Amino acid sequence: MSSQSSSAKARHPVADAWGVDDGYEDARGRWRDTPEATRAAIVAGMGGTVDGGAPPPTTGTIVVVRGEAAPVDGPGEVALEDGGSLAVRDALPRDLPLGYHRFRGRRGRERRLIVAPARCHVPGARAWGWVVQLYAARSRDSWGIGDLADLRALAEWARRLGAGFLLVNPLGAATPVTPQEPSPYFPSSRRFKSVLYLRLEEVPGFAERAWELAPLAGAGRALDTERRIDRDTVLGLKLDALARLWDRFDTAPAFEAYQRDIGEPLQVFATFCALAERHGRSWRAWPEEFRHPASLAVRRFAAARADRVRFHAWVQWLLDEQFARASHALPVVQDLAIGVDPDGADAWAWQELLATDVEVGAPPDPYNPLGQGWGLPPFAPHKLAAAGYQPFIETVRMSLRHAGGLRVDHVMGLFRLFWIPRGMGRADGAFVRYPASDLLAILALESERAGAFVVGEDLGTVEEAARQRLDAAGVLSYRLLWFEEEPPRRYPERALAAVTTHDLPTIRGLWSGEDERMQARLGLQPNERGFRKMRRRLAAMAGIARSMPIERVIERLHALLGQAPSALRAATLEDALAVMERPNMPGADSSWPNWSLALPEPIEALERSALARAIASALGGASGP
Repeated sequence: MSSQSSSAKARHPVADAWGVDDGYEDARGRWRDTPEATRAAIVAGMGGTVDGGAPPPTTGTIVVVRGEAAPVDGPGEVALEDGGSLAVRDALPRDLPLGYHRFRGRRGRERRLIVAPARCHVPGARAWGWVVQLYAARSRDSWGIGDLADLRALAEWARRLGAGFLLVNPLGAATPVTPQEPSPYFPSSRRFKSVLYLRLEEVPGFAERAWELAPLAGAGRALDTERRIDRDTVLGLKLDALARLWDRFDTAPAFEAYQRDIGEPLQVFATFCALAERHGRSWRAWPEEFRHPASLAVRRFAAARADRVRFHAWVQWLLDEQFARASHALPVVQDLAIGVDPDGADAWAWQELLATDVEVGAPPDPYNPLGQGWGLPPFAPHKLAAAGYQPFIETVRMSLRHAGGLRVDHVMGLFRLFWIPRGMGRADGAFVRYPASDLLAILALESERAGAFVVGEDLGTVEEAARQRLDAAGVLSYRLLWFEEEPPRRYPERALAAVTTHDLPTIRGLWSGEDERMQARLGLQPNERGFRKMRRRLAAMAGIARSMPIERVIERLHALLGQAPSALRAATLEDALAVMERPNMPGADSSWPNWSLALPEPIEALERSALARAIASALGGASGP
């Protein structure tokens, strides 16, 4: 979900009462007006009409930055989240503690009060790390897919090389039925993790039943002979093994504590999983009585199937424990997808807050000339605010649990998202505004509480004012060697610098031209002129000769990247193994195995990789943040 950066300078868009912009400046600098049909469809998706006035006012939440003046409808009382209380008159005290409180004003009206720091937690010492597509990073003990024990092994290896972090793809849960969704950016839930990432041998009770589970483990490891990941088979094997282990599991204090800590969201998610196993992956196709989590039928189902609901909660506890161990070995930076599967658990839980008949995407740009539609339903801004931002709070908090940092995919979504109504072309979409100040404040609060930094993926069609506000909020920017015209030594300090991303060519794919040839075979209209220009520019910057071996090219480009003063620098495991294929080819159909290609060698090969050691040396080997 990335594209070449651009700033809207010629004209500033104006949003209507529903937050729909009157147009936007595209990546080529041309102004595109919002079609009236698009505006009408977007407003209808939020539950209104263009001639029906503004949406209902959303005054149920007060969001303030600690230390700033905040007048209120007083006199009243602040009920602090720690149980204390504080009387106020016409303004809130500037030294209120950070957190989620309640304000009771005149006539007994109660509102959520969020007090946030001015900035996100910032990284410590300058550091470098590896970008890991975990599903692809298999070891000799994996069951056909990279898992959290593999992540821990990578963390220990990276730490020995001097790395300060691992940046991992989104680990969000897919619905636990087949067919499995391959894209980590299309999760059923962003709050919980995929069962596919469990290392079964580390589940309590496995050792005692290893003889019984050996055939399942053997079948899982046999999948490693194929590069293409078979998620459906992996799911069946792991659920079978987990069911047998669950039969012998009684309880554990840590499991009971986890359930109390996460609370109702865990119960709702686990109930969804049990329902999906019975009625299919799309809740919108379930029997009517199960389509809302608050229905009497759902409560009765959860009671009747309490053991299975508890099983799915137990699986999430296991994932939480294994992720914590991996992140203890080296700080792991989680990746927050921009949205969720409309048929999945989070959409079921928050269905009233989502816009209907629209999807989130990106307008056309030089590297994605057809534009992008991601199939993700957006939150209606006024409904999200009316809900006290609870979905956003829960999502960020769970993403930061045990993490050392958070990469926010398509971070411009905190300001505006590109909505594409159903049945319309991607170029006919429009940007819809969000309450950015409130969302940034919540992000800063959760970041500070977790002691974790935040990186914003600010590639694509980005307003310069948005970048300035992100910087002021302590959100690190993104800088890619592929796109930046300036040499890395001129990159900003408050940034993560990298060569490429999962949506763009690997070094080998770009340098050999094979990525462009593959795009052409898939009918994707590659930007051949842009890629040629990119190769010439980088060859000149890094002193790369035409005859240079690809491993030397990879080393030279990372040495160039290592000159960046940026707080964080990152390299991909694909480049460490000189892989040609990128993880994702936007716009490709099923003929290209998006998100489904394992690395060509097991992660144990990285221990012996001279290229990986050269990249580590080039990026500096600084200590972690």
